[in-house]
Amino acid sequence: MPEGHSVRRLARQFGDVFTGEVLAVSSPQGRFSGGAALLDGHAMVAAEAHGKHLFLHFDNSLVLHVHLGLYGAWSFGGDSTFTGASSIGAPRRVGEREAFTDDDDGGAAYAGPPAPVGAVRVRLAGSHGWADLRGATTCETITAAEADAVLARLGPDPLRNLRGDAGRFAANVRTRKTPLAALLMDQKVIAGVGNVYRAEVLFRRRLDPLLPGAELPEADARRLWRDVVTVMNDGVADGRIITTPPKYWTLNGTTAAKAAAAGEPVPARSAHFPHRDDVHFVYKRHGLPCRVCRTIVLMADLAGRNLYWCPYCQQPQA
Repeated sequence: MPEGHSVRRLARQFGDVFTGEVLAVSSPQGRFSGGAALLDGHAMVAAEAHGKHLFLHFDNSLVLHVHLGLYGAWSFGGDSTFTGASSIGAPRRVGEREAFTDDDDGGAAYAGPPAPVGAVRVRLAGSHGWADLRGATTCETITAAEADAVLARLGPDPLRNLRGDAGRFAANVRTRKTPLAALLMDQKVIAGVGNVYRAEVLFRRRLDPLLPGAELPEADARRLWRDVVTVMNDGVADGRIITTPPKYWTLNGTTAAKAAAAGEPVPARSAHFPHRDDVHFVYKRHGLPCRVCRTIVLMADLAGRNLYWCPYCQQPQA
């Protein structure tokens, strides 16, 4: 499931390319025809993300609310002025970033969006580009008041990191006996964290994933919040989830840190570096040695999702 950094990038892209434009809104698949008709011919005035939820606001005070879920994805295209990712959403692979295209139309006039391919739930089309949504869990046209009600049910978003959010998160965690690994996936506790971020930040903070939230000291809860803020903002900047520092990245069979120490050139962090095998500490590394202590990384089911952790680095504290 795309995590909060991808949805924040979606909101930014929609804001950059569609804000102020009157849009043709349709449902080629037909399942969203009623909702599309309410938005068709109106201008999009703002794009907002909170956690894994995207809100596109229109000038008639209605909102397109989208939650991608496990299988949802947006695809984009347009003329030479329409820049950004060509695809954001599922399916994801470890270390994968959004797909970009450098296609050049050779100066040809923009002829509008292509014929829909597959089950396109909703299409937004402006004068310079288009966006197609497929496979989303939630796609609905709602009022501004209904959008506020959705927001009220969600926990604080690390990518907003508003004043008081760290304390709100700490309180959400410390009033529950649920394991930390489950709490980080609870969107009422913290919005936007998914399976990758939860495994990685718990490792980075050396926290036992099964520790009840009520047993986590407030100072540790606040440090956990700050680390989530850091790695998710990195995700927005990079377009991919990278939670390991450069010393763990391999280059021609050696680590980037060793290459730099030997005076060898090290490529800048980019779409292709570090390699996707190097970007995480524990996520999907079960059966492999921990990057820090060499203990074998474990995997177990927790609330229907795979949990990854190092039993030595994250062992319960006495």
